[in-house]
Amino acid sequence: MPSGPPPGRSPQGPDRAPAPGLTTASGPGRRVLACAVLGSGMAMLDGTIVTVALPRIGSDLDVPLSSLQWTLNAYMLTLAGLILLGGGLGDRYGRRRVFAWGVAWFTVASLLCGLAPTGPALIAARALQGVGGALLTPGSLALIQSSFRPEERAKAVGLWSGLGGVATALGPFLGGWLVDGPGWRWIFFLNVPLAAAVLLLSRGVPESRDWGASGRFDIPGAGLAALGLGAITYALIDAPAYPVLAAGVLLCGAFVWQERRAPHPMLPLGVFRSRLFTAANLATLCLYAAIGGVFFLLPTQLQNGLGYDALTAGVASLPATLLLTALSGPAGSLAQRIGPRLPMTAGPLVAAAGLLLLHRVHPGSGYWAAVFPGVVVMGLGLSIFVAPLTATVLASVEDRRAGIASGVNNAAARVAQLIAVAALPLAAGLSAHDYRSATAVDAAFGRAVLLCAALMTLGAAISFLTIPPTLDQPP
Repeated sequence: MPSGPPPGRSPQGPDRAPAPGLTTASGPGRRVLACAVLGSGMAMLDGTIVTVALPRIGSDLDVPLSSLQWTLNAYMLTLAGLILLGGGLGDRYGRRRVFAWGVAWFTVASLLCGLAPTGPALIAARALQGVGGALLTPGSLALIQSSFRPEERAKAVGLWSGLGGVATALGPFLGGWLVDGPGWRWIFFLNVPLAAAVLLLSRGVPESRDWGASGRFDIPGAGLAALGLGAITYALIDAPAYPVLAAGVLLCGAFVWQERRAPHPMLPLGVFRSRLFTAANLATLCLYAAIGGVFFLLPTQLQNGLGYDALTAGVASLPATLLLTALSGPAGSLAQRIGPRLPMTAGPLVAAAGLLLLHRVHPGSGYWAAVFPGVVVMGLGLSIFVAPLTATVLASVEDRRAGIASGVNNAAARVAQLIAVAALPLAAGLSAHDYRSATAVDAAFGRAVLLCAALMTLGAAISFLTIPPTLDQPP
């Protein structure tokens, strides 16, 4: 497809500025990075900050475990189902523009979440919040890829991953402070001032887009993806039955068929001709399923199993936050020098070791002897592989497909977390109102961390067998 502007449009027009070639040390580069980090961090924060509030939400709204699962999964369902469409919209209409639309939508939905009077109202508002996340999340990384010099991108992606990872890890801590203070509704109201800062910073971000993007959007594809994932999620949470699960799988198959025949597919299957891109996304599915599972159940184990209050449960994961802050940037730079295979193999194995250490956490366990070592080792593992994984995904496609590449990888991560949150309680034997029982939670948590460690190990094996030692070698 052509990469230049359409006839009659100037490449210097308002929708396309010249390639700026920014550096991370420059003022404009720091503004782009701050905007991208705050925007994506806001979406990441709401993916994790809610977990520490779930026991309080369940008590205040008097809802069962399935409603708490849907409080997380309604957000991830619309985010995963529409994130590819969000990446395509950014490539078509301008990444900065669509990013700003997403921030505004996300903010309005956050207000609705904070005002929700019932469980079903909260779930519906969370679904709307995921739509905003689908618009802003792929745009944040695409802004970095299209704004920075090629030699600066790995460092910029490392900083983005590290600081964005801070938002993920900071969620339980910040959520605990808000839940024990002004109340759980403030975890959503917090997004209003954050969004104002992001929109202000976005005014200084250069616009970029894919001038070859054209044609109608793949609305049928987006609908089939959302329906398929929704049916699978419903089967695992509310109606464990093979017919519903089979229907979800068939709908996902219909989505693939639609993408093969659509003239302008939401998911261009051609990107999977890159073995590197395919391998990195397979690893993403395993690694983020483990992350989603452990961060869903750990706050419940600490509060309902060990008797921590919400703030203490949040502080318990603070070491992982500090490690992500300190090490993700250097990990991205290191991966650029030595190649992605080693950090993408070693990182998940270290994280798996941390999960095995968390298996020793039981009612009556001391924080320093049981919780702290597991959290530290797990955080070290995450900080080793998160940035190299993201950089590998982006390096496997052309720059003009940055929005789609980011969208596919984000979708893979969200789908993995979506399925983990839906399936892990069932696999671990936790259901209905059992999450309020210390004994039931402890038994389920022990089984769950072993399953998550196995997923981390599988991700390491996939990386070792399929990711090349350096990115200039074919896999």
